[in-house]
Amino acid sequence: MTVPTTSGIRGAFQRAPLTWFFILAYALSWLAWTPYILSENGLGVWDHDFGAGGSGQILGILPGAYLGPICSALLITSLTEGRQGLRNWRARMVGFRVGWHWYLLVMVSVPAALTLATIALTDTTPVLPAAMILAVYLPGLLIQMITTGLAEEPGWREFAMPRMQNRYGPLVATFIVGVLWGAWHLPLFLTDWGVAAGMEPLRVAEFLVTALAFSYVMTWVFNRSRESMPLVMLLHTSVNNFFSLAWSDMFPELTDKQGSHAFLLAAVTAAIIVLAATRGRLGYVAGRSVPPTKPPTKPEAAQPPEPAAVDGR
Repeated sequence: MTVPTTSGIRGAFQRAPLTWFFILAYALSWLAWTPYILSENGLGVWDHDFGAGGSGQILGILPGAYLGPICSALLITSLTEGRQGLRNWRARMVGFRVGWHWYLLVMVSVPAALTLATIALTDTTPVLPAAMILAVYLPGLLIQMITTGLAEEPGWREFAMPRMQNRYGPLVATFIVGVLWGAWHLPLFLTDWGVAAGMEPLRVAEFLVTALAFSYVMTWVFNRSRESMPLVMLLHTSVNNFFSLAWSDMFPELTDKQGSHAFLLAAVTAAIIVLAATRGRLGYVAGRSVPPTKPPTKPEAAQPPEPAAVDGR
């Protein structure tokens, strides 16, 4: 049951929670990223250096990443759905109880797909990563889950996708969220992060297409795992972790641009496969997670509990 509609800010959030989520996610993140963009790590307007590499991104990017999607989602959920909404949010966030094969599928398929895509594009034979890379791979994945995964996915996937799917269906909902999620990163192309990702207009467009294609894969995993956020976060961060730690060690002669091309190819191919295999349904079950906008007029019959995990489409 949602909180009754009121006036003021709470009433505005209740009338248009998705619109306000997207506005706040952009505004809070972009505002928090402004010092980083203006610093020596970006446009050089402000005489301050956040540091190079990962340390600079942690200090300059991560605060805005946390402040935007996840804080906006929690704020709007608490004001529009109250304690029950926060309990639903928490249940999805700790939804670890999915079949073990899902975790195996994600952890194996992501490196395999990116490796095969790189080979297909460059005709380059990969080399075995150094022992140190293999040793830090799983710890690095855990760090990525706490940073990138926890900062982004509780907003874009956990908050936005269920509501968007119930309103527009999985295809349109994923398109809207995928485009907005990709565009949310755009100011970072003015920083060191953008230098690494490629600041040319074509590279920016490639990034947006990749984010959209990858969103269809994440929607399928989200729906098929009964909205398990740990699994969705693992899917997202497996890509980041592979490129951060293993890819350059496996393909030492290749450039970051070629890595971006490989991700684009892998994401588009995977999106086409899941769209074709599910006939565009992406594992969606209508009305699974979002509470009704009005309280039911009479008690509904009790439903049997759903299984913890589902196989098939």
